[in-house]
Amino acid sequence: MSALPATRDDRAIWDNWLAMYRFPIVTVADTIGLFAATSAHALTTGELAAELDVDARALGIHLGLLAALGFVERREGRWRATATTRTWLHPEAEGYYGPLIHQYRERQPLHTQLLATLRTGNKAEGHVSAADEWERGEMPADMATWLTAFMNAHSRAAAKAVAQQPLLASIKSVLDVGGGSGIYSIEMSKAWSGLSATIMEIPQVCTAAEPYIATAGVGARVRTQAVNMFKQEWPRDYDAHFFSNVFHDWSDATNRLLAKKSFDALPKGGRILLHEMLMDDDGCGPLPAAAFSVLMLLATRGKQYSLPEFRSILEDAGFTDVEAVQTGGGYYSLVSARKP
Repeated sequence: MSALPATRDDRAIWDNWLAMYRFPIVTVADTIGLFAATSAHALTTGELAAELDVDARALGIHLGLLAALGFVERREGRWRATATTRTWLHPEAEGYYGPLIHQYRERQPLHTQLLATLRTGNKAEGHVSAADEWERGEMPADMATWLTAFMNAHSRAAAKAVAQQPLLASIKSVLDVGGGSGIYSIEMSKAWSGLSATIMEIPQVCTAAEPYIATAGVGARVRTQAVNMFKQEWPRDYDAHFFSNVFHDWSDATNRLLAKKSFDALPKGGRILLHEMLMDDDGCGPLPAAAFSVLMLLATRGKQYSLPEFRSILEDAGFTDVEAVQTGGGYYSLVSARKP
């Protein structure tokens, strides 16, 4: 098999972008006493949250990145400080890096924002999120324009990789749920001449997507349809529903709602496709997904999920044959399931 073209591998960009969360996640852990607590004994996420008086969901996301960085480990569901942490990050250790950490933490806006997520359990102030607008079904036109451009930029390599997936050979029609600029629909339609796609979005994003469709020259097979995915009925008779970076915006409960709406709208044999960076099964990495999950904590109501978590959501909605495959587009995987 030949090497993938460079246009499908943007990992260097993601690595640099997500690196901003590495030091602040450590300064916050030092501030709340996490390193000392996990050095003393192994604790579950809930036990540790109670001891530190912080939100358990947010703490779990913090711990995922700390584990990926090598500062804590998880065994049998309990978190424990690593030898590195006990040597250099325990406040009573001879080698404690506290003076360095304390010197720089107040200069890090992300320190304050990440600390706030642990105190409140909510996304941080200062991070623009469109979650409220998407749920409401409308957003200002200028917000829709820049947000669509942002998503289009960071999805280009991944979309090219998705379009090469062999399972698309049997799919003739795709509903691209929350499809933004339509970059995935555009690339899929370019790669498969028999495939058509509909970008299901709120009205302002549909308008923002039209120039991307026109520039790509695929207007005959890619169109938009304004639908509030939470409150309105979904169009039917599509072979597949495609979601890219949608489920990671929302809570487990909201994702179960979306999965059920997808199941009900798909025909027998129809497929749901979730394009996401997957967390490892134990929630301890990989590093890019764990850092991306911290970004989701700051800006949305979600996180990065693991395959077992998606399996639970999809199977509870009625789907079967849940599986995942790496796409070759950066750090992404494609989770697929079928309506029996």
